[in-house]
Amino acid sequence: MKSSERKLVVGLEVGTSKVLALVGEVLPDGIVNVIGVGHCPSKGVDKGGVNDLESVVKSIQRAIDQAELMADCQISSVYLSLSGKHVRCQNEIGMVPISEEEVTTDDVENVVHIAKSVRIIDEHRILHVIPQEYSIDLQEGIKNPIGLSGVRMKSKVHLITCHNDMAKNIVKAVERCGLKVDQLIFSGLASSYAVLTDDEKELGACVVDIGGGTMDISVYTGGALRHSAVIPYAGNVVTSDIAYAFGTPPMDAETIKIRYGCAVGALVGKDDFIDVPSVGGRPPRRLQQQTLADVIEPRYTELLNLVNKEIHTLQDILKQQNVKHQLAAGIVLTGGGAQIKGLVECAERVFQTQVRVGEPLDISGLTDYVQKPYCSTAVGLLHYGKASLINEYLEGKNKKIVTGFFKRATSWFKKEF
Repeated sequence: MKSSERKLVVGLEVGTSKVLALVGEVLPDGIVNVIGVGHCPSKGVDKGGVNDLESVVKSIQRAIDQAELMADCQISSVYLSLSGKHVRCQNEIGMVPISEEEVTTDDVENVVHIAKSVRIIDEHRILHVIPQEYSIDLQEGIKNPIGLSGVRMKSKVHLITCHNDMAKNIVKAVERCGLKVDQLIFSGLASSYAVLTDDEKELGACVVDIGGGTMDISVYTGGALRHSAVIPYAGNVVTSDIAYAFGTPPMDAETIKIRYGCAVGALVGKDDFIDVPSVGGRPPRRLQQQTLADVIEPRYTELLNLVNKEIHTLQDILKQQNVKHQLAAGIVLTGGGAQIKGLVECAERVFQTQVRVGEPLDISGLTDYVQKPYCSTAVGLLHYGKASLINEYLEGKNKKIVTGFFKRATSWFKKEF
């Protein structure tokens, strides 16, 4: 990629139902301008995990080829999303004495390093180390401690881990296409980068990315990420229910769900009928749309109740720790499974709070293609890539005045990825 001329980043999402590649140009004002899109059905991935390497490689190659053609560039590396029920999180604390009169970047590096040097589950590796807040002596809730005076500094961090082999398999599929993985990013984190505002993170919000095989959950309160989780049930179970209930092929069940489905039966007219294809060459049948809603509504309610249970468990823990636990900004639903009619009404019943469907924010370019809930993860990867580019640029500027010792101190963080 001719990144010397243009600052380009590529996001690649290899999901259960689709592979999506986006090419974004980071403009001087910091906006991500989407210039290439590649999209193809996903084969060989189930619930975020690879179960047929060759099929996955083919799907990735097709999406990448399309994106290259549209963006007129050669893609050499990607930011890659990862999901699956093996993704775990833990909140940890680190503490260090402040070395000089005031907090330096070294102190911040050290305190985060101590917080992340904890035991994690066997065969897992750390994906993300995300600082939540710092405290210095008796002062708590500090967002940026650099330059402040004190004796001891404490840091709270959110660690997201994943199973090493699961991560290796998805990376292997991408590398088979001759691409380098810049970084692996938890899909739920990427989606929240795309759809959440800073105000929502501050007030407390939960992003639920409903895909084909997984629901990725990210909960923010007081401006920090408090919880990450993956539930291995999602849109595909609804499609499967429709296929079984009406004896229709899964591909047709998916089309019917998207075109005519509704998550609240009461919103469907009594006289609305649909033609449902049959299997084995039998003629299609006419069915009331109401019957379809009667299959969809209980399943979506069940899926959202799984999320609600996860949120309540977390809120109880946060309450005990005296951390803000209210989700005053409510729930943001995104992902392909969030595009069904009546979902907001169904979700508001379950969560008893305000709900909105989240589309990617702060992008320009091919917005007709990508300002859709199913593009949230891939757009979030571009935002993540943009932040990394900016950090590299700032680090590059600082390096000229930084001593060799500081370079060594920062290297632990690089090695992690």
